[in-house]
Amino acid sequence: MIIDFEKYQGAGNYFVIVDDRNESFAVKETLEIQKLCDRNFGIGADGLILLRNSERSDFQMLYFNADGHPGSLCGNGSRCAYAFAYKHGLVGRVGTFEASDGLHKAFISDDGLVSMEMSDVLQIEKQDAALFLNTGSPHHLECVEKLSEINVKEQGAFIRYGAPYFEAGTNVNFVEKVDADHFNIRTYERGVEDETLACGTGAVAAAIGVHYLGLTPSCSLKINALGGQLQVSFTSEALRYKNIQLKGPAVFVFSGNYSTV
Repeated sequence: MIIDFEKYQGAGNYFVIVDDRNESFAVKETLEIQKLCDRNFGIGADGLILLRNSERSDFQMLYFNADGHPGSLCGNGSRCAYAFAYKHGLVGRVGTFEASDGLHKAFISDDGLVSMEMSDVLQIEKQDAALFLNTGSPHHLECVEKLSEINVKEQGAFIRYGAPYFEAGTNVNFVEKVDADHFNIRTYERGVEDETLACGTGAVAAAIGVHYLGLTPSCSLKINALGGQLQVSFTSEALRYKNIQLKGPAVFVFSGNYSTV
């Protein structure tokens, strides 16, 4: 079978997107998804996204990590999926989509940036000098100095598989303050099992985390990843975070097709 796809990137997070409203994609073919995402022998991506029909919103997004397994919420992938849907006339500038953690509203601004509403963050765990919070995906957060010198793959893998996360694992973020509303981030992503150029849910975790720690009074932050800048805003009351918005680029890269035979 021949399958058409498009490749998008959001701040350097790359995704293969397939219009699967006819539900013909074999979602249990883990090895097939791994091959598609392989950067040497496949199309190359941090994950695969399938667009399907939804009874509750404009479309449903199914996300698979590069390891071939279903993933939790992917922020940059969600924004790219919405840009894909907009390009193909499936949504307007404002719309809704269904992801693994529920419904989200999205918006495309005049400058082409895509924003999405995130779920509330009502609980943050402090673990010595680190934080753990779930922004649709689980995130471990550490504030560091000399971010450029961190071995993200090695340290991230150690934390991802270690206590208290073990087999379930977590994404791991290292964050460095630039000024009151500007922070740098590097992320080790669970499911990719490597450092990625950006992570949307990680950027949200970083923004909320540094505010929680008192490193900034700002509720509107610029988060610089290796692949580009993301913007995160929120409201905070009694260390409960609501009205969370993730904004950034979602860019078409190329289209093609492949054979499953």
